[in-house]
Amino acid sequence: MKKQPEITIRISEDLLRKFLYISEAEGRTPNNQFLFMLRNNIQYFERTKGKFNSQKLSSMDISEYVCEEDE
Repeated sequence: MKKQPEITIRISEDLLRKFLYISEAEGRTPNNQFLFMLRNNIQYFERTKGKFNSQKLSSMDISEYVCEEDE
């Protein structure tokens, strides 16, 4: 089964507490809250700057973030 890509972030304790507060208030896990905010940010980017160039997007190297398949 293929694992989903993972990204590690550095975050201040204050920002982390605020993020967890929002996650709890919205009834989402921290992971789902992050994905929700990320999707909203991507939609905003596309509204304000235009759609992504699909050729450039597909050529981006994501190998650093993709886990190997479990054997």
